[in-house]
Amino acid sequence: MKKKKLVLLSCILSITAISLFAQETISDSLFPVRGFCIAAPEPSDLDEFIRFIQDDLAPRSINTLILRVDFGYQYTSHPELKDEIALSDKEVKKIVNACRKHDIRLIPQINLLGHQSWAGKVNKLLQVYPEFDETPHVKMPENYQWPNADGLYCKSYCPLHPGVHAVVFDLVDEICAVFEADAFHAGMDEVFYIGSDSCERCQGRDKAELFAGEVTAIRNHLARKNRQLWIWGDRLIDGKTTGMGMWEASYNTTYKAVDLIPKDVMICDWHYERADQTPVYFAMKGFHVVTCPWNMPEVAVQQADDMLRFRQQSAPEMKDRFAGMVQTVWSSTGQFLKEYRELNHPDQENKNNSGACFRALFDHLSSLQKVE
Repeated sequence: MKKKKLVLLSCILSITAISLFAQETISDSLFPVRGFCIAAPEPSDLDEFIRFIQDDLAPRSINTLILRVDFGYQYTSHPELKDEIALSDKEVKKIVNACRKHDIRLIPQINLLGHQSWAGKVNKLLQVYPEFDETPHVKMPENYQWPNADGLYCKSYCPLHPGVHAVVFDLVDEICAVFEADAFHAGMDEVFYIGSDSCERCQGRDKAELFAGEVTAIRNHLARKNRQLWIWGDRLIDGKTTGMGMWEASYNTTYKAVDLIPKDVMICDWHYERADQTPVYFAMKGFHVVTCPWNMPEVAVQQADDMLRFRQQSAPEMKDRFAGMVQTVWSSTGQFLKEYRELNHPDQENKNNSGACFRALFDHLSSLQKVE
């Protein structure tokens, strides 16, 4: 009798395992990329973030984690570029091990080209290497306001400076190695300063060619070690023609670079307030593309439905270019985790924030999986 019970239990466990595997396979066919993008945690938030990976990302079948590291790691190649609060090698390995355990692809990000400052503060690269600044004549204001006479949103480094790649590629190589990553996210969004007339190297040059040249240089560097480049897609969209504005799209002609960069670059197409149909544009240009919501649950759900429709109603040549969804978070990890915990209170459920959007999006993907 005991032997029969053991056999029955073994059968039940086998059926359960088969069911879970089939469910995962279906999910892969619906959305190959089910991603989450957030700032790398500070050391004080690390243990809670590891629990979040185990208790929240993995059960929702999230298979891609993009961590915005920037200068929040204790670099040995350029220790002068690490932030005061930065993850150690051992702390990063805790994240790596948690992701490996749950088959989550880990992709580190360092903002390259643009986003070298924020508000009134210059970020670490231009603090240490001010000679890389594309617009050194633009001084940082004590009290930042937008709009402003200098058109200052964020600083950029000069892509043609002869010393810049030796530095940033050292960081890229080191961060990819410590995160054991086969892909790297270079940011490259919201680049307002490029091809400045005041730059002795860039003045008079075509802005699209400059942008494409930098994308291609980063892509080629990564390809030498079989790593893939991911970037945000806004600089490749014509803002004036689409009416999407200068943040979600380009007003300085970099959009023409869409025809100049390698097709194996993954495009992260972000729209937060409206489900614009630009994934079709990128897929028709030959790129793989993921849609990236932020803090509006209804928009995220619509974007997921759109992505599924694009995959279901496209020719075989196009289908797999519609790669999936990546939920983005634009606060610190600690702030997000606090906000996410507060969603357990019923009066918090319907608010527009990244935690509510995260839950709505992946609950919806789960429901689509069941229908399938």
